[in-house]
Amino acid sequence: MSLEVGARAEVKRSYTEDDMRGFAQLAGNGTEVPVSVPGPLIGGLFSYLLGVELPGRGTNYLKQNLEFLAPAPVGETLTASVTITRLRPEKHLVDLETVCEAEDGTRICQGRALVYVEDVGKD
Repeated sequence: MSLEVGARAEVKRSYTEDDMRGFAQLAGNGTEVPVSVPGPLIGGLFSYLLGVELPGRGTNYLKQNLEFLAPAPVGETLTASVTITRLRPEKHLVDLETVCEAEDGTRICQGRALVYVEDVGKD
């Protein structure tokens, strides 16, 4: 795998009211059904991208920060993306920007991720 600064991957996903009821059930007794998509479900989109798409298999999560800027509407398609911003092959580290947007372009959240990848810089 060859990684480069600027490489980007994205996934689109919408969450239904049934998904929100399922989330509330998993969260435990007394949890109200969320009216917007909870942060952990959005964070899961980034986990998917990092582990499956970019950098992909063998990626180890070291650090993630997310700043939530707006509620994520239930039933609307969200686009989560990761973009490589820095490679440190000598340390096997990859820095990425993480962004999630609503259909109208509203930025739902933004942040950074740091991952360990054994083969940074190798073809």
